[in-house]
Amino acid sequence: MSIQGVESKITHTETTLKELRKLKIRFQPILLQEAHTDEELREWQTKFEERIALLETKINKLEREMKDEETKSSLLSQTINDSMREIGKLQLKLMHERDSTIQKIFTKHNLGSLPDAPFSNDVAVNLTNRLKMRLLDLEKDLQDKKKAGEMELKFLWERYVAVNARCSEIEGQRQAKIESKFGISKRIKEKENERDFAEQELSNLNLAHIDDRERNLQIEVERKTLVLGERDYESTISQKRTEIFSIEQKIRALYREKDVLASDSEDRVKLDLKKEELESCKRKLKKMHGRLPSEKDLKKEIANTFGSLKKEYDDLNSKTLEAEKEVKLVQMKIQDTKAHLSKLQKDMDAKRRFLDSKLQSLIAASLDIDSFPKFLLDAMEKRDVQKSKYNIADGMRQMFDPFERVARAHHICPCCERPFSPNEEDEFVQKQRVKSASSAEHMKLLAVECSNADTTFQQLDKLRMIYEEYVKLGKETIPLAEKNLNELMEELNQKTQAFDDLVGVLAHVKADKDAVEALVQPAEAVDRLLQEIHNLKPQVEELEYKLDSRGQGAKTLEEIQLQLNALQSKRDTLNTEVENLREEQRFLNDDLSNIQMRWHALREEKLKASSILHKVKKAEEDLVLLAEDKTQADLDEKHLEDALGPLVKEKEKLLQEHTSLKSKLEKEYDEQAERKRSFQQEIETLLTLNARIKEYLDSKKVERLKDFQEKHTLSESQLQKCENRKQEISADLNKSKELLRNQDQLKRNIDDNLNYRKTKAEVDQLTHEIESLEEKVLSIGSMSTLEADLKRHLQEKERLLSELNRCHGTLSVYQSNISKHKLDLKQSQYNDIDKRYFNQLIQLKTTEMANKDLDRYYSALDKALMRFHTMKMEEINKIIKELWQQTYRGQDIDYISIHSDSEGAGTRSYSYRVLMQTGDAELEMRGRCSAGQKVLASLIIRLALAETFCLNCGILALDEPTTNLDGPNAESLAAALLRIMEDRKGQENFQLIVITHDERFAQLIGQRQHAEKYYRVTKDEHQHSIIEVQDIFD
Repeated sequence: MSIQGVESKITHTETTLKELRKLKIRFQPILLQEAHTDEELREWQTKFEERIALLETKINKLEREMKDEETKSSLLSQTINDSMREIGKLQLKLMHERDSTIQKIFTKHNLGSLPDAPFSNDVAVNLTNRLKMRLLDLEKDLQDKKKAGEMELKFLWERYVAVNARCSEIEGQRQAKIESKFGISKRIKEKENERDFAEQELSNLNLAHIDDRERNLQIEVERKTLVLGERDYESTISQKRTEIFSIEQKIRALYREKDVLASDSEDRVKLDLKKEELESCKRKLKKMHGRLPSEKDLKKEIANTFGSLKKEYDDLNSKTLEAEKEVKLVQMKIQDTKAHLSKLQKDMDAKRRFLDSKLQSLIAASLDIDSFPKFLLDAMEKRDVQKSKYNIADGMRQMFDPFERVARAHHICPCCERPFSPNEEDEFVQKQRVKSASSAEHMKLLAVECSNADTTFQQLDKLRMIYEEYVKLGKETIPLAEKNLNELMEELNQKTQAFDDLVGVLAHVKADKDAVEALVQPAEAVDRLLQEIHNLKPQVEELEYKLDSRGQGAKTLEEIQLQLNALQSKRDTLNTEVENLREEQRFLNDDLSNIQMRWHALREEKLKASSILHKVKKAEEDLVLLAEDKTQADLDEKHLEDALGPLVKEKEKLLQEHTSLKSKLEKEYDEQAERKRSFQQEIETLLTLNARIKEYLDSKKVERLKDFQEKHTLSESQLQKCENRKQEISADLNKSKELLRNQDQLKRNIDDNLNYRKTKAEVDQLTHEIESLEEKVLSIGSMSTLEADLKRHLQEKERLLSELNRCHGTLSVYQSNISKHKLDLKQSQYNDIDKRYFNQLIQLKTTEMANKDLDRYYSALDKALMRFHTMKMEEINKIIKELWQQTYRGQDIDYISIHSDSEGAGTRSYSYRVLMQTGDAELEMRGRCSAGQKVLASLIIRLALAETFCLNCGILALDEPTTNLDGPNAESLAAALLRIMEDRKGQENFQLIVITHDERFAQLIGQRQHAEKYYRVTKDEHQHSIIEVQDIFD
């Protein structure tokens, strides 16, 4: 039993209970008078029945007579009615029904006024034709409405398809950005590994120690070169040789004098020897003195001067190191600031390029980025204007359909509620439909314009944050960084100036210290010579006293011998000094060469370190660029996600609008089709009536109409008689009933009392049933809970039905596709399709495998060629470096090398550049070198290429190799060619061909151990070339 049934039963029982309570109140006085039992009341009821039995018999008899008369009267009335129906059927019923049908149709559909009924056949035919035309109008209206609805649905679907395509495009771009980010992350990881490896190599090198060693070696080279230039060994040796020649002349003269004089005594010899030793010590002492202080204080002053200079040197060295550290610190700060400024500038340029590209994609014309706020404001105003236009047009469009429904339903004007005539109503509806159709196209254009304006504004609004960051970078961050950089540059200039001053003072003090340090050992020798002089002076004075030779002016044999010995000693001394000078010159040259070689080796190590540092910096720059690319990709992905969100919402909104509009239009189509079907059924009924009327008019039923009219008149007279008899019997019956009513009052009281008691028992029983039913309702649950469950089950049922219908639709589509494909498979072009497909699949797979193998082989060959090219380039650059350092005598270029840049991965073509390395700088030689340097570089590169690639065919031809070369470089080139000839002299297939006008160069390379002859080409007076074979020494 349902809840509604139980509640209806309770309501019915409560209503019955109220009625019984009313009866209880009514019968209360009777209960007070008749306080008897039920048996007594039944006994009194039986007696009353006996008393009035006779009276009831009479009443029954009268009632039976009354019933007979009524039966007879009803029969006559029925006969009359039958006659009337037959008459109407034969004459007026069909026409009346036709007229009433026409009136109902015209009234129901408000088709205008009608003439007074009954209608003639011509009027009825005209009205029927009007209804047919109205039916055609309804059909046309339905078709027009379907067409307009289809156009509107098509417009919404086209917008949905466009938005969906845009969503797919943006999603594709977002996926591309994600893949690009993955690639950038991979490249960042590779660059970080490369940077870490380079930093690890760099950590193995002590850059500060290398710089100090290089600076010390450079200072040492400069000092040695300065010392070598100051001492001027060649002129000194030439002067010494002149002195030796003059001394030898004097010695020959003294030998002639010695032959004349006799020898002297032993004491004179001793005196001469002592004087000679004394003079020798004095000469040595005088030679060592120079501008030194007195002999006694010499060693002490040198020690004091050396100590003070060493202390000053140590102080200056520590200050120089501190100044160098400060300079390097400032340089590091400047590098960091420049890197930060460059990063900010690149970030600003990237944001500018991004804004330019986005603005150029949004608008066709070029736009200055500074006018972005104005353009954003214009875009916002344009969006608001387009939205306002679209909302106004949408509101106007939404009024057309309700106006049409109101006009059709109530036949009045929706605005002023004026009644419409049929023509006015048709015109109004047609006008509304025309406006609705035209507004659909207008709405389509407005929707597109509104969507474009809103999209443009949204994209510009997303660019607003980037523009604000761009403005902040241009007006605040970058100027602040530039100001900081300028301050650091000024600080660097001050620190560098102070450092240069300290380095200059340090070099001067170091030179003084080295000079004083070089005097320490000679000072000890001076001290020793002073002691010897001090010991020799008394011995000489004693010998002179013995010989009494003071004041003598004539030369004795001893004096001559002494002079001779002195001159010979001086000659030997001069020879020794010449040899010492040559040895010292050779030692200085060897020392200078050794220091220069160490300096060059250290510079190569520094170049290697700078190359590694350059790799680290390049890796850092690449990491910064890759980080910027990744940031840009993140920004693009974020913009694409932001752009995708509104498009997805708009797509769902358009799909929902399309679905709701489709269901709404289908409902309206069904309603209008139902109205048309109803109207058509009414017209068909009217046409049926017209056909039956026409059939009746064509048949011969007029005679039957007259017979039925006569019978109708007779039946009416008989009915009048029956009515009179009924009135008489009714009067007698009323009198008998009045009599019975007075006797019957007491009996009614008894009956009422019995009925009351019976009803009271029923009330108690019903009250008990109500209570049981209420308990049952409580056990079942509340109405709201059951309604919620019912609503939930109904929604689940609707969902399952919808899914079932969708599955049925999908299944029908699949079945239709299967049927279509089965029919297609029966065509001749699909015969043996499985076998052909299998063959094509085998061919495809084998082709793919072959392509993979070819790709693998191509990759392996390409890598091998790249390795070979790299190996040969390294070999060529090594040979070029060695030849340049051996050949070039200038100091402005350390070495040269060839760099190859790949122009394309497909063709593996290379662009070669010759670079020159000067210190840490690496520059391209084109446009920066002299003609001689260019010729020397060409020759060295030619020699390196021949050394690398011409091992089996060692023919090297040089045409005018000394063009634009100066003397030292030409000699160095000749030396390099001699080394090559020396290295290749054991090779059977080596041949060197040199064509030159430089005879000096030809003499340098044309040595006897390498060749026996050469060919001289001359011209005679007729300008004919003459080739002559000449010996190397001719």
